[in-house]
Amino acid sequence: MATDIQDTAHAVEAAAVMKLLPARPRLLALGEPTHGEDTLLDLRNELFRQLVEQEGYRTIAIESDCVMGLVVDDYVATGTGTLDEVMERGFSHGFGASAANRELVRWMRAYNDGRAASERLRFAGFDGPLEITGAASPRHALSALHGYLSALVDADLLPCTAETLDRLLGADDRWTNPAAMMDPAESVGQSAEAKELRLLADDLVALLDAQTPHLITATSRDDWDRACLYGRAATGLLRYHFWMADTSPARMTRLIGLRDSMMADNLLAVAERNPTLVHAHNSHLQRDKSTMRMWDQPLLEWWSAGALVNARLGKEYAFLATALGTIRHQGVDTPPPHTVEGLLYALPEDRYVVDATRLATALGDARPAARVSPWFGYSPLDPAHLAENDGIVFVKDVPEC
Repeated sequence: MATDIQDTAHAVEAAAVMKLLPARPRLLALGEPTHGEDTLLDLRNELFRQLVEQEGYRTIAIESDCVMGLVVDDYVATGTGTLDEVMERGFSHGFGASAANRELVRWMRAYNDGRAASERLRFAGFDGPLEITGAASPRHALSALHGYLSALVDADLLPCTAETLDRLLGADDRWTNPAAMMDPAESVGQSAEAKELRLLADDLVALLDAQTPHLITATSRDDWDRACLYGRAATGLLRYHFWMADTSPARMTRLIGLRDSMMADNLLAVAERNPTLVHAHNSHLQRDKSTMRMWDQPLLEWWSAGALVNARLGKEYAFLATALGTIRHQGVDTPPPHTVEGLLYALPEDRYVVDATRLATALGDARPAARVSPWFGYSPLDPAHLAENDGIVFVKDVPEC
């Protein structure tokens, strides 16, 4: 069996990845089983460079706030701001502190310098404006959308004034109260003002859609795309806040599903622009249902962004899951030999990509056991999902940075 698995292993290079796929996908998703390890991000960066230079990819989308990501995109596309400012203001989840993310942004800016707009690389965050502890105020997205429309369409067509939005929004700390994640009674998401804002946001998005030909001509496709992103963020945030105030047993399942639905909508929008490498946790990109246990909640199950996008794009979506052997500084030691990770760890290479379908065939009826993680921050592969991946990227050891 080891020889059969060895025969499927190739260097993690763009050419080897493309050989696993029937055609170049519009969205090529690379998952990771844990966050915060620059070894995995360095691998992502190198693969993206090769995809740009050899396969014509022009965008990278990562699991970070879609609105904050506009700061990064402005910098890499046009040089707006400084690298330090971008790393501080352009990433959520603490990802701006990563040296590998900083190198990615620096390289993209250098690549774009002097190139025509049509040839420039683009950056996208595709997560909602959300953290595990709560959600952002919808003020930024709503105000930006209203400002774009008010400058370009007849005032009589607008469903409200900027002053009305400001009054209904109130203080931002009402929306960002961290206690609301654990206590629905602390959320303002089902207040009379929030419900009115949901209707107004829906009307603003409908107006944006109805005026599309005029708006693209009057500004640009990029400006219209950005306004659409603000619309998705505003309506998504208001929906998320509404369900934060829910008291039913399905509350957390609904919230985590809404987050991935927002991710999927952002990815589908990015896919319309040009071929994109997507990078996020495996659980957000896999085709199978995702599961997670949070706090004292029952097991949560939801359809990931990858599953939702795959249902729409079919073969134009591809997914490479990343598995790893050890993260010894987090207590993740050599994997047991009867797990998928253990079988892959036995090969001599430090990192490689394998054809998941051929790997599943090589394993045959000898289905490996599921690896049990000793650390909550690392999610092993589920052997039952092996055949639903296009490939497995394996990293043998993740050293402490």
